[in-house]
Amino acid sequence: MKGIILAGGAGSRLSPLTLVTSKQLLPVYDKPLIYYPLSTLISLGIDEILLISSPDQIDIFKALLGDGKGFGINLSYEIQDNPNGIAEALIIGESFLQEDSCALILGDNIFISDQITSKQAKDFKEGARIFSISVEDPQRYGVIRTSENVPVEIVEKPTEFISNNVVTGLYFYDNQAPTLCKKLKPSDRNELEITDLNQVYLDNEMLSVSLLDESDVWMDAGTFESLLDAGNYIGSLQRRLCVLVGSPELASYNEGFLNRKDIIKLIRTVSNNSYYQLLESSIK
Repeated sequence: MKGIILAGGAGSRLSPLTLVTSKQLLPVYDKPLIYYPLSTLISLGIDEILLISSPDQIDIFKALLGDGKGFGINLSYEIQDNPNGIAEALIIGESFLQEDSCALILGDNIFISDQITSKQAKDFKEGARIFSISVEDPQRYGVIRTSENVPVEIVEKPTEFISNNVVTGLYFYDNQAPTLCKKLKPSDRNELEITDLNQVYLDNEMLSVSLLDESDVWMDAGTFESLLDAGNYIGSLQRRLCVLVGSPELASYNEGFLNRKDIIKLIRTVSNNSYYQLLESSIK
């Protein structure tokens, strides 16, 4: 399985913070937002990752993340010329994916969950899998209705109550996804909707759902309030647990992509602040 991070969009809900930078580069406590989805993919055992962003932001991501070797992975980059929808990421990444399956994650999504593991990625064979969690305001999201953990219906921003289970910004797809995306028709907002792709898999009875539970955390840090809440939560959690959360270096260490010697060498070449102090103590 390979990974794709979609880190495009104008981030208009976070303007003026995003007037000169991508929202995925904004800080969430002690690290840029993009670190969190990157570490989620690494935690799935994925070491080949494609980052997709807008033409005016792609070079900043390259400057920050490089070729991925500092994280023990391989990072590639592609441009999404216009915000034409999440599903377009799979078309843009088709040559990168070749015949491999894919984990697609949105660049502003933060997951803290023991259920999102490399075993899940290894066990994934075909079809599509979405990750769902219960929220208090499901009308803001794509909502899924299930029967005995089998998905029955997906509705984007429903006006009537369907369920509290919403579709998060992490998706598994088999190697048919780019071809299926090319057959999608743009929505009323002229985008290729990821909900439409999921509906295709649902219609073909090839969509599964992983329901995250009450101990799991999902944050969509796309508003002022959610960005602040995310930073406060991460800071509090790290101080309580004395371990980094959302660190690509630590995720790579846990997956065996970096060893202790690699991380100590990295720490010795950067300024010794609390992030790297906590990274060092996290690998002992």
